[in-house]
Amino acid sequence: MMVRHHQIEFNSGALVFPGGSVDADDNEIVARADLYSGGAALSEADRGFRIAAIRETFEESGILLARSKETGTPIDAGRAGEIADAHRVALNEHKISFLDILADNGLQLALDTLVPYAHWITPEGMPKRFDTWFFLAAAPPDQLGAHDGRESTDSIWVSPREAVEGGESGRFKLPFPTTRNLIRLAKQANVSAALAHARSLSIVTVMPVMTKTETGRQLRIPREAGYDGEVFEVGAVG
Repeated sequence: MMVRHHQIEFNSGALVFPGGSVDADDNEIVARADLYSGGAALSEADRGFRIAAIRETFEESGILLARSKETGTPIDAGRAGEIADAHRVALNEHKISFLDILADNGLQLALDTLVPYAHWITPEGMPKRFDTWFFLAAAPPDQLGAHDGRESTDSIWVSPREAVEGGESGRFKLPFPTTRNLIRLAKQANVSAALAHARSLSIVTVMPVMTKTETGRQLRIPREAGYDGEVFEVGAVG
């Protein structure tokens, strides 16, 4: 997980998963079927979400979910590190496109390694709103990852349970959707179990309804979304 830069407007200083927005470059990759694999059964929109998820994870953490176009085998940690060392800074500075990195290095994004896990939309009335998909993927062997020093200022491999406990103790600042997904992840014994559980889910879109109470804020979400409840208290009103 990454610690967002303290000068970023939204969720500054929060512990979050790598991620971001679908951009025009991602949609250009959607149109290039030679640059990804495992996406035949997906809609164009779903391919765009997964391509953006892989790109943002690479930009923010250096972890790359990709295969060799020539052999179809996942790239190893050494090759992923070489590509990150050569291109990650330039990609973050918009001096090179992700499409060019893939094409020049003979890569295909491994879209099928991503499993949909959750779909959250920011409550109405908020000054900044997002329509966000969460995905699970097993980190490729020996790809350790590290923060980019720009959007994120720290990174940590942490169990879901430890992250939740850190949020409760004040060690970490956790956004509400992140907390709920971590609690759900913490119920699984390992990565394989978490992925199997994710594949069994019927994703229910969550757009919390927020109300103020005497002690803080209250969020109501669909019970069928699978987060062990419907109404949650989320802190004091400033």
